Amino acid sequence: METVFSGIQPTGGFHIGNWLGAVQNWVAIADQYRCFFCVVDLHALTQDYEPKQLAVRVVEMTAELLACGIDPTRSTLFVQSHVPQHAELQWILNNVTPYGDLGRMTQFKDKSERAEVVNAGIFNYPVLMAADILLYHATKVPVGMDQLQHLELAREIARRFNARFGDTFAEPLPLHTKALKILGLDGKQKMSKSVGNTVEIADPPEIIRKKIAGAFTDEKRLRRADPGHPEECYVCSLQNYFTSAEEAAKLHDGCRTATAGCVDSKRALAENMIRTLQPLRERAAELKAHPDRIHQVLGDGAQVARRVAEETMKTVRERLGLYR
Repeated sequence: METVFSGIQPTGGFHIGNWLGAVQNWVAIADQYRCFFCVVDLHALTQDYEPKQLAVRVVEMTAELLACGIDPTRSTLFVQSHVPQHAELQWILNNVTPYGDLGRMTQFKDKSERAEVVNAGIFNYPVLMAADILLYHATKVPVGMDQLQHLELAREIARRFNARFGDTFAEPLPLHTKALKILGLDGKQKMSKSVGNTVEIADPPEIIRKKIAGAFTDEKRLRRADPGHPEECYVCSLQNYFTSAEEAAKLHDGCRTATAGCVDSKRALAENMIRTLQPLRERAAELKAHPDRIHQVLGDGAQVARRVAEETMKTVRERLGLYR
């Protein structure tokens, strides 16, 4: 079986963008590939965070991944920092990665413009991502549009290492999903906790209703009597994920003909979203109440990941000529 690697940051607030854009696909491919899914806490260190909350967020993130259907008997689920080979391989790959390539990364440029201080971790973030992937000889990586540039760099890093030290790493290819990019409630930027435009899996019904009530709609529809454009409306686009095809078609037709207003669309979306997320929220709450189960899953996953990672690193150290 081909190997898949994917990771998710424990930045707090597992949201519908994570679920629709990544985790639903993780669940779907578990029987088709050998899957390694990782809570990437080392990546999370590149931004401001509260140290006392980091471990809590890892546990919460794991609970929500399990609640959404990640099965540790079918996939390997672990925490990045529990496998020290990730950081070791990153340092090695730094030495075959041109400075200019990192400086051209779009995400680095965007984050640099917003940050008061740009740390080296943000600059080197794509190299750690490459190490994550190459460590497990992953040939497929589920990525959104925002990570395609990083994945192409990982392919280039693998080529450079192989050219200098011998054939060692496969060049990973993107595994595209149906929902490559889920926009936030502002309808303009990717859904992100740092931007504050998310609906979280753990949000109670009243919070979901409030958030959807303020969501971006069709900017061309200025009045209730104006015909809408559901293909350009953010709320209408989300209905495709939470509403039956029949109901969505009816709501979209009401938008086009102005027989239904944006408020009607938002109310329908909110109630359907609440109904869809409720079992996930309840299952996650149950798991969080029993953290010993989560510790067991992550401990078992780390053991599997470390065995695979160490086999890779034995080969890498030998190719590099490091003293044994």
